Amino acid sequence: MKISIFGTGYVGLVAGACLADVGHDVICVDVDPKRVDNLKAGIIPIYEPGLEALVKNNAGLGRLNFSLDAEHAVQHAQVIFIAVGTPPDEDGSADLKYVLKVAETIGQYMNDYKVVINKSTVPVGTADKVKARVASVLADRAEKIEFDVCSNPEFLKEGAAIEDFTRGARIVVGTDSERVQSLMRECYAPYNRNHDKMIFMDVRSAELTKYAANAMLATKISFMNEISNLAEKLGADVEHVRIGIGSDPRIGYDFIYAGAGYGGSCFPKDVQALARTAEQVGYTPQLLHAVEGVNAFQKESLFTKLVSALGSVSGKTIAVWGLAFKPETDDMREAPSRVLIDAVLAAGGKVAAYDPKAMEEAQRIYAGSEGITFVESRNAAVDGADALVICTEWKEFRTVDFEWLATQLKSPVVVDGRNLFNPEYLKRVGLEYWAYGRGNSVNSVS
Repeated sequence: MKISIFGTGYVGLVAGACLADVGHDVICVDVDPKRVDNLKAGIIPIYEPGLEALVKNNAGLGRLNFSLDAEHAVQHAQVIFIAVGTPPDEDGSADLKYVLKVAETIGQYMNDYKVVINKSTVPVGTADKVKARVASVLADRAEKIEFDVCSNPEFLKEGAAIEDFTRGARIVVGTDSERVQSLMRECYAPYNRNHDKMIFMDVRSAELTKYAANAMLATKISFMNEISNLAEKLGADVEHVRIGIGSDPRIGYDFIYAGAGYGGSCFPKDVQALARTAEQVGYTPQLLHAVEGVNAFQKESLFTKLVSALGSVSGKTIAVWGLAFKPETDDMREAPSRVLIDAVLAAGGKVAAYDPKAMEEAQRIYAGSEGITFVESRNAAVDGADALVICTEWKEFRTVDFEWLATQLKSPVVVDGRNLFNPEYLKRVGLEYWAYGRGNSVNSVS
């Protein structure tokens, strides 16, 4: 199939590379000349395991191309994905200006039947707006060209996006058109061989499915964090509770790890956008607001625990292990590390920070900031630091020589935002271990 994808960010680039990898003829379009030039040169703007090799291989084979030429891209393809950003507006709602601009572009240049696919995460009703915008531009051109608009939300986890695209549990498509169903089956056929993963539904239900999925996962995280805060008060260990409830197949073990809260480009934005959508139709989303509130508390509690341990951070150096919001990505959007670092710097402290993949992004975010140093390893971060805070559960942080660590820190304080360690191991070597919901066996505060 001839496919065009508008947007070369996380979703567009992964989708383009994966669709090209099974033989489709794909053009990825962007408005940023530097980004397009870099992609043509094999320079990938994000870190995602396996993506760079996938892009280079398919670009080299001529199946994946990058372009600024929107007219050519529209006329090239029968299937056009919209995968541009939908950043949160001031009130938390999703900003659709980029999505609707692409719709205008499609209407301006289309010359025959097209399927326009909303791949971006968008509020319920967006497909109707895209359809109206395309139709309006066609009317201005005095053209009567048939087209359809459908919803095909992405369910990609950062750090496992290629696996999710190629071996995902479901492919959701919102449409009432049999023609669109047929074309979408053709598009995804190479990834739909083992069993039929395609789920067709009406457009609005598909749009809501994406928000509901992320809100549900965020709810599980915030619920477990609420339990962890209660466990601290009651002298229970949330890790034991996690295993106890996770063994119930109705609950499962995924997304029930207590810690410093969720971040990234999806959960915070999507929970806020869904809450805003509810309010716009006259419904007060009490649970969604609670999910957000618990998450904000968890992020702030990293600094609260640190101050409880040290008394003050003024004039002290805090080692930070992990800057990305989760492992296997360089994404620092809404990361707990940023809340911690900002609080330490504002209180007169200094930060020695290390992350296996997010150093370049961190340097961009904190360019010109005084008091923060970026170091080349986890060992360099703790050398002479007053305390250690762990913000991301990278594999290289999971096994530590605690006797060595105790010799590196001026104060024997470890604040673990991801509950990585057995509290008893740290206590044996004289380290104060401040974790989340680990009961009477550790030093912890709510």
